[in-house]
Amino acid sequence: MSDLESIGRDILQELEEAWNDASGERFGRPFSADAEFVDIRGEHHRGQDAIAGGHQGIFDTIYLGSRVRFQLLQARSLAETVALLHSTADLDVPSGPLAGTLRSIQSLVLRREEAGWKVASFHNTLRA
Repeated sequence: MSDLESIGRDILQELEEAWNDASGERFGRPFSADAEFVDIRGEHHRGQDAIAGGHQGIFDTIYLGSRVRFQLLQARSLAETVALLHSTADLDVPSGPLAGTLRSIQSLVLRREEAGWKVASFHNTLRA
C-alpha cells in the first residue's frame, strides 16, 4: 500500500467514525479551513465550519441514526502537496424520507498543509 493510500484510508476512516458517531465537529476536522464540499444534492458548502455545521444538521434530522461505510478506490499524486482520491460510500438510513441504502462515489482533493494532509475539496455524487 502506498503512503497516499494509507493517508486516504485514514482520512476516510476518520470521516466514517465521525459520521457513525453523528459528530459534525469531528466530521469537519479532516477538512482544510477553506475547504469546498459539494453534497449529493448539489449544494456547495464552503469552509470547515460550514461543512461541520451542515453535517451536524443532517445527523440530527434526515440522516438520524444512519451508518456509513467508505471504501478507497484509488489515490494518486497530482503534485508534491496535492493528491486525488476516489472513494465509494454505502449509507444505511433507518427511517425518514431517505430510508434505505444510498450509494455514492466521491472525489477528494487533498492538500498537504503544515498540520498534515487535509481535504481541500470533496464532491459527493449518488450512484444509480
